[in-house]
Order: sequence, then structure tokens, then C-alpha cells
Amino acid sequence: MSERTEYAVGEFCWVDLMAHDMKEAQAWYCKLFGWDASQQETDGPAYAIFTYKGKAVAGLGEANAEMKQNGVPPMWNSYVNVADCAATEAKAKALGGSVMFPTMQVMDAGTMCFIQDPSGAALALWQAGNHIGAGICSEANAFAWNELATRDLAGSKKFYSELFGWQLETADMGEMKYTMIKNADRSNGGMIQMDAQWEGVPPHWMTYFWVDDVDAKAKQVEQTGGKVCVPPTDIPVGRFSVVNDPQGATFTLFKGNQAPG
Repeated sequence: MSERTEYAVGEFCWVDLMAHDMKEAQAWYCKLFGWDASQQETDGPAYAIFTYKGKAVAGLGEANAEMKQNGVPPMWNSYVNVADCAATEAKAKALGGSVMFPTMQVMDAGTMCFIQDPSGAALALWQAGNHIGAGICSEANAFAWNELATRDLAGSKKFYSELFGWQLETADMGEMKYTMIKNADRSNGGMIQMDAQWEGVPPHWMTYFWVDDVDAKAKQVEQTGGKVCVPPTDIPVGRFSVVNDPQGATFTLFKGNQAPG
């Protein structure tokens, strides 16, 4: 088990789902991953924490009426741990990014904001209070990777390396080149260049969940109302499948050649 009690500055620490129907999403993901869920006491919109083996693994909220009316789709969000949320927000703006939701206090859990990088991909910043992020990651039924798909790889590399101090390395992934993100010499995600095959898809951060059997999970997704967008496929580092939940939120099922953790 890959239990965590803290995250380094610049490290991905949390993921959550903004659903259109929170109740339905909660039931579906609990069945898919064997998660439990608990409703949180909040001063604002409803929010739930998914847990696995008694540890927090992801969050769940619901888009408000205005967001739904404006066509904002259900989506998974990735969070990066920062030392000072407001200062990082200001730095992101100075580097050419924009602010979607400004820095705000989330009770005693921490401080957060949502930024958009210059290519248009949204990312959340998290300054921990009582909530450090996921208590388990990089193991079966927990998030294991975060990947940026961008139409401006060079610009994105410059923006994020300056914002977080990430080290970026190019890796050969067979038919494509892959940009590996390292934070304090620890693997921390990846970046890929979008091409013509991505027409109509906006730049975004993708959440990967480690599973024991990609094929079985992809089949379960289809059988329970979801959709397989990319069928189970072998890559040099393992096997993956891109899927949609029944409400349309996209995520990736993944099993690596090496044990997680």
C-alpha cells in the first residue's frame, strides 16, 4: 500500500470529480473501484470524499446550475500541492496563465484555486491545512498519474517548469515521444503533444487510476453505462484504456509493468 502523510511542494496530491449528478456518480465509482464515500460538512456546495481501505483517495462535487447551462462537462480535476496558493496563483498569471477560481479558504482543510495554463488546460492548486490530499496513491483503485494533453508542448513545458520548478525529460514511447515530469527528482506525471487526431478535444489534464486488470475494468465500465474511448492497449510501460463514466467524465485505467508504490 502506498500510504501518504505528506506531499512535496510541486507534487500532484489530489484528484476530484465534478459531476452533473453527484448521487449517481458516487454509486457508480464506488461499484467500479470498491470505494466508500462520506459526505463532508461544508460552508458551500455539497462535497464527498471517496475512501479506499479507510484512506481518502479522491473527491466528488457537483457542477452548479449555471455551469450545466453553459455546457461545462463533468470532469476529473488534478491538484498540485503548493506552499502558498495565493502567491502561486499570482505567479501563474505573470507567466501568461489565467485564473478560473481565485484563491479561497476551504474551511480548515486548506486553501485552493483553479488556474488555466496558456494553452487552456485547467489545473487546481492546493495549500494543505488539515487535508494533505490522498492518503493512498499509486496503487490499485487509487490515482497513479496525471498527464497534460496540450497543443503547445513547448509553451506548456516553459510555463510549468517556471511555475513549479518541474524537471522535464523526453522519453521514447515507441511511436511517440513523451515528456516526463519530475518534481524533486521524483516522477510526477507527463505531457503529450496533441495532433490532428485530437480535433475537437480541448487541452486538459488527464487522471490515471491504477487497476489490477485493465481489460476487466474497461468491460465493467461498458456494462455499467460508461464508454470505452480507447480500448485496452499495450504501451512500453504497461497497459491502459481511456474511458468515460456514464455522465461523460473521462479518465484512464492503467496497469504498469512494475508494481505501483
